[in-house]
Amino acid sequence: MRNSTISPYVLRVVLRVSKFMRRLLALTAVGQAAFAAAAASVVPWPVAVVLAAAATIAFVPVANRGLRGERHAVDLPYFVHWTASFLAIALAPLALVLFALLHRPLAPAPAIGYLAALAIAAYGALVRRRWTRVQRVDVRIDGLDPRFDGYRIAHLSDLHIGPFTPRAWGLRWARAASALDCDLAVVTGDLVTQGSAFHADIADVVGAIRARDGVLLVMGNHDYAEAPESLVAMLEARGARVLRNESVVPRAGLFVAGIDDRWSRRADMDRALEKRPDGASAILLAHDPVDFEAAAARGVDLVLSGHTHGGQIALPLAARRFNFGRLHRRHTLGFYRKGRSALVVHPGLGTSGPPVRVGVAPAILEITLRRGDPSGRRISSGPRARDRACSPSRRARG
Repeated sequence: MRNSTISPYVLRVVLRVSKFMRRLLALTAVGQAAFAAAAASVVPWPVAVVLAAAATIAFVPVANRGLRGERHAVDLPYFVHWTASFLAIALAPLALVLFALLHRPLAPAPAIGYLAALAIAAYGALVRRRWTRVQRVDVRIDGLDPRFDGYRIAHLSDLHIGPFTPRAWGLRWARAASALDCDLAVVTGDLVTQGSAFHADIADVVGAIRARDGVLLVMGNHDYAEAPESLVAMLEARGARVLRNESVVPRAGLFVAGIDDRWSRRADMDRALEKRPDGASAILLAHDPVDFEAAAARGVDLVLSGHTHGGQIALPLAARRFNFGRLHRRHTLGFYRKGRSALVVHPGLGTSGPPVRVGVAPAILEITLRRGDPSGRRISSGPRARDRACSPSRRARG
């Protein structure tokens, strides 16, 4: 009788959500199955299954709130648990092996694996995503005008300003980027988490960024969720230039283009590049790095992208090769080459989905153009003092 009452409710929940949400719900169920296995080592199996089922169903209202903050105190812990459930898929077997090697009873091992995963996820939500660093990237461009050898670009991306990434954090990033005193500042999309509730905060953040040749940005898929024209107007009123299949020449000999959002089928690369002057080095701002191959075929020297967040969860010290983004795309983090063309994929500053970062530090990139052999490049992190300068402090913590 009890099952006949629950089943129609579960069915209604599944049918009312979108196809994309149903996929996320199925993915959530996989993670909660791992949680159930861990919980069953300390509570009876029926109780563990009920807890896992409740956690799976709870994903729908948490996700449908659009991260607008109505129940922030509930949503953040839920996403920590959600992330820990997936990490436990890897950590629980490791715990079983360790317990076997130590000749300990195996029953508590899954619970120990989940608790270790929970600690990692909590660190990723409460500490790692708040601690931003400056990363330096040297990019060699064949035929670069000698006047631009040493030209520096502050690259920000995926701010995702919202309840989990507040205005105060964004202003801290803006101050840190401005303190680099770069020639140009660019933002490669996804300023928004979801909706339009934080558009004014986003405009404040972008308006606080300073660079000698101004601030250029392109829109990302999240930026078109609601009232995009209003957002563009607010950004441009604060002095930024939004490139929507357009281009600018910040200085003679340097060409910067930006394509609009590909996810909403607004991107037009040919239109964005059509005004490229002969002999000018070309930089393309493209939110999604999937456009790199097409840009390289058109002779673009450097593509700056974001979108992937480096997977948000990756293996520490090997984030470029082992991150969640690598499950479905080739270019997810860092520096790539194709012929004379280079791609830099930003790790992002905010988060999308679970507000958790593990193994992928949020960063502000300081990109320096160098004249010479395109095969030469160097990526390094800023000195520790600079890392601290743009990290939370008691006065600036968001």
